[in-house]
Amino acid sequence: MKPKKIPLRKCNGCGEQKDKRELVRIVKNSNGEINLDVTGKMPGRGAYICPCIECLQKARKARRIEKAFECPVPSEVYDKLEEQLKNNG
Repeated sequence: MKPKKIPLRKCNGCGEQKDKRELVRIVKNSNGEINLDVTGKMPGRGAYICPCIECLQKARKARRIEKAFECPVPSEVYDKLEEQLKNNG
């Protein structure tokens, strides 16, 4: 029997490729709202980061989440994401 393929995703903060289940998904839904998706099943465009605040700060500084979603991300959204990461971690 063939082993199951493990999906890999690249962290938008540090740039490392990791198992999809090790990363946290940030999702932009059809209304343009950006949220943290801890289940990994919310509909919308996704970007992945490591579950640490340092990677979120690196992604914020380099504007990688904005590039992934192709839209500007307000600083309030980054603050909300940082708070959600602190609560889940």
